Amino acid sequence: MAGPRRYPALVAAGLAGALMLSACSGGSDEPAAAPADGEATALDMWVFAELHADYYEQMAEEWNEQNPDRPVDLDVTVYPYQDMHNKLQLAVNSGSGLPDVVDIEVNKFGNFVSADGRTPLMDLSEAAKPYQDDIVQARLDLYTRADKILGFPMHVGAFVTFYNAALLEEAGIDYTTIETWDDFSEAGATYHQATGKAFGVASTSVNFVEPLIVAQLGGNFFDEDGDVDVANPDVVKAFEMQKAMLDAGAISTIPGGSPDDEQAFGVINSGDYAAVVYPAWYTSRFVDYMPDLAGDVAIAPAPVVEGGEVATIGGGGTGTAVIESSPKKDFAAEWLAFAKLSPEANVAVWEVLGFDPVNMSVWEDEAVTKDPENKFNKYFRTNLFDVLNEVKDGIGHFDGFANPNLPTLNNLFTTTTLTEVYENGVAPQQALDQAQKDLQNQLGQ
Repeated sequence: MAGPRRYPALVAAGLAGALMLSACSGGSDEPAAAPADGEATALDMWVFAELHADYYEQMAEEWNEQNPDRPVDLDVTVYPYQDMHNKLQLAVNSGSGLPDVVDIEVNKFGNFVSADGRTPLMDLSEAAKPYQDDIVQARLDLYTRADKILGFPMHVGAFVTFYNAALLEEAGIDYTTIETWDDFSEAGATYHQATGKAFGVASTSVNFVEPLIVAQLGGNFFDEDGDVDVANPDVVKAFEMQKAMLDAGAISTIPGGSPDDEQAFGVINSGDYAAVVYPAWYTSRFVDYMPDLAGDVAIAPAPVVEGGEVATIGGGGTGTAVIESSPKKDFAAEWLAFAKLSPEANVAVWEVLGFDPVNMSVWEDEAVTKDPENKFNKYFRTNLFDVLNEVKDGIGHFDGFANPNLPTLNNLFTTTTLTEVYENGVAPQQALDQAQKDLQNQLGQ
């Protein structure tokens, strides 16, 4: 099996007309003949991350070891993020050139399901059944529309807090006493006053912590009819909480606009920030890009709203889908369920990628979670799975992540609204009232 093909950025191609979700035929409409015993089934897969490509190649090899009578011949192509999603939309529009399997980033997923439920994606509910009892339901819900599971998650992405415990100890701050956002704000203001350095992060280029707080408050970015509703009291309160922490010195904007940026890695690695509230998959960023902090960083639960609806939610993600018109869709769905939901796959998700697995049976396997030779366990002072097991009953689902208009909302927030509030000093209510008007104009609501 050849390694994944990787394509540099493509020349941008204009999308001809609106996405026509009804145009879903790809290749032949005739069902594929079942391969002879031992003959491989070729699957064409598109992804936008090289790490994902390497992972899927590994899972194809694992499948073939367990299923020598029906192996998979996986052909993975890696495209740049925007190019891949554009290419997928063009292929759906034209009805040709579609892959069998594709990674779709969570913020793009809504682009491939229409308001009335039409989609080029296969219902994967049947393929999920052998594993579903052990899967974090909130992450399946993220890619479920009209009771159909249309994508399988890569990770939970549960929000946690990464504390530079070494820096906090020097400042006399015990991170283990931080439970609520009020605690976080007080500790952050104290740390900032004592050291002159930043404590937490106010992101302007990613909309992450805001949905977490809104979900803890029991709110949403959309109303019951699915229409945009970003100026409601829960959203305003979440932004006001963040703005108050900013004014108190508990959080600060960061180079690059978010913790997940090359510029940000440098300043965090240098000790200029002491706390990052981010999805659990950020473990990989510390290990890969901030080597100087090995042994200094502790993982702890994310701060909560006292009496809130949920303790944490999943942030970010990739929904891996099978194209409904693929003549190999049934085999593809079965292989994909193995590659994304099985215990074997989820051990690899942790050991290879450093992501928090969606299969919770892995969380209880101490041979995996407490392996002293695991590079992530070596790096951090505390164990990620201890934290996950502590909050597992409080992992919720933010309904706004499933709304097809989320990509438009995120674009406005990350280009305008977050900067207005956190850098330009605009009051949250004013900024969100303007965002509401702008979004209604853009969406025709």
